[in-house]
Parts: sequence; C-alpha cells; structure tokens
Amino acid sequence: MQRKLTCIICPRGCELTANINGDEIEVSGQSCPRGKAYADDECIHPMRTVTSTVRVSDKENTMVSVRTAAPIPKEKIFEVMEIIRGTEVKSPVKIGDVVVSDVFGTDIIITKDIL
Repeated sequence: MQRKLTCIICPRGCELTANINGDEIEVSGQSCPRGKAYADDECIHPMRTVTSTVRVSDKENTMVSVRTAAPIPKEKIFEVMEIIRGTEVKSPVKIGDVVVSDVFGTDIIITKDIL
C-alpha cells in the first residue's frame, strides 16, 4: 500500500511517499530524518492534539479554549470530545490550568486566561 503525506514537522512541508509492506515502511521525499519518523508514526500510530472550548459556568455566554497537553491516539478523538463537552469551569482560569486530568495519558488544559 502507498500513502502520500505532507510532513508537518517543519515549515518545509515535504511531500512524502510511504510504501507500506506489512511492518516495513519505506519513506521517500523527506529532506531530513524527522520526515521519516513523522511518516512512520503517521502510518503506524497516528496521534493528534485536540482543541476545543468549554463553558465558563459563572460568566454568561462565555467559553474558554482548551486543548490536550500532548497528542492522543487519533482513534480516541471522539471520546475526548465527549469528555470536553461534559466539562465546565468556573472563573478565574489561567493558561495551563488542568481542566481534566489523565485523559488517555495526558491532561486537558486551558489555553486562555479568563478573569
């Protein structure tokens, strides 16, 4: 099987081609070793950072942005979104505050100050 990818590790955006034969992945098109590592990870076990918003319960019509502190397995995105949808915070909150701990090995954190 062959996959075409655009490397997102650096601003170059190399166009990668990954040829997958069982457990072996042959990558071409990368300008640096990080491109190969990116293609290997993306083909074997893709990870994503999830960004969203949660309601600030004590401020009318106010939401605050959140994200996972580290990438999570791509197949867990919908489960993480369910957790985020059911979450509210009270002000004040600061960038980096943990909203939910230990969600698939990472935390959901605040990305904006609300005073």
